[in-house]
Amino acid sequence: MTVTLVLVIAMAVLFSCGVYLLLERSLTRMLLGFLLLGNALNLLLLTMSGAAGDPPIGGSAEGITDPLPQAFALTAIVITFAVSAFLLALIHRSWRLSRADEVEVDEADVAIRHREDPADDDPELAEEDDPATHHDPKAPEDADDPHGTQPDTDREQAHR
Repeated sequence: MTVTLVLVIAMAVLFSCGVYLLLERSLTRMLLGFLLLGNALNLLLLTMSGAAGDPPIGGSAEGITDPLPQAFALTAIVITFAVSAFLLALIHRSWRLSRADEVEVDEADVAIRHREDPADDDPELAEEDDPATHHDPKAPEDADDPHGTQPDTDREQAHR
């Protein structure tokens, strides 16, 4: 096995473990998952930069390694560190306030997720919500409509 293949396998394992940990409800596990994803990203950047070469200071221009992927990796390290410090501060604050490391289920989100549209089950409600079936006698386009029915007069005649 070549060095590049080992790095690709390690990167794939880090990505998969990082995503698995990010999907947990524990904030500490989410932080560890984020750190694993950051390290996998650094391996990806360095693997994609190509084979090792000569340093850019020196003799000829042949065989010189491009320093841009290394600069990207350093930038990714700094960003990962900053976001990790922020997540660690959030975890500390959550622990100080509630003595819990778990993310709780928000009842409002659950209610929105399970709410169904009543028009799906009742076709009459779907017709009432349809703007093509509404008749507004005060609207200029409906004022001259001879076939338009007035809902108030129809209801009054039905009750007589």
